[in-house]
Amino acid sequence: MSSALIILLNTIDYLFWLVPGLTLTLWAWARITRAWAAGSRIPSAAGVTGAEAAAIVMREGGVTGVVIEEAAGDLADHFDPKGRVLRLSRAVYAGRSLSAVGVAAHEAGHAIQDAAGYPILVVRNLIVPLAGLGSRVFWLMMTAGFLLEIARLIRWGVILFLVMVAIQLIALPVEFDASRRGRRLLQSTGIMGDQEDGVVSRVMNATAWTYVAATLTGVITIIDDLVALGSPARRHRRD
Repeated sequence: MSSALIILLNTIDYLFWLVPGLTLTLWAWARITRAWAAGSRIPSAAGVTGAEAAAIVMREGGVTGVVIEEAAGDLADHFDPKGRVLRLSRAVYAGRSLSAVGVAAHEAGHAIQDAAGYPILVVRNLIVPLAGLGSRVFWLMMTAGFLLEIARLIRWGVILFLVMVAIQLIALPVEFDASRRGRRLLQSTGIMGDQEDGVVSRVMNATAWTYVAATLTGVITIIDDLVALGSPARRHRRD
């Protein structure tokens, strides 16, 4: 078989894995960007900042002892259950737009989940460290399998990869449940009016999709490196 044909087949194989995931990832990030941009242009009628909204939502959700801090960087919003800290990016922390309120309420929803002992969140917190360990073991198995030409190691590496993806998917209900909890309390406290619900809901759902997009990006990166690792033609091109 000619080298040109080998390269063509490798390229087709590569695109077979890459294009669907890349398309879905780009769609997810585009959805996030559009929702944030639309909501950021509309000031909250309640006039509260994201930090104030998060504090109210957490208080009404029965959360105590959580500190709200400003985080560096964009898309840095997250709840740290170990440190009992809710970190919000500057645009969310000090912002008074519907986007800021929606993102803050979503992250506050995670704090409420933690306080309530939400089962899926408990499972996620237990298995995420295992997923990090699994990613390191995965690369060791795959690299050794290809270098030593041991098919069994490669098969076990693929299985481990699929398990890691499944672990990431387990966390998706956690994200959408956090949005549901935050949205409900925004409504009940009067922070969000009925006329604002549509915009804030889109922002909160988009916030949940950031996890989906990040997961897909990680999967695509692994597949890209995996194909390169197993393809002499692509390794030669990269060198």
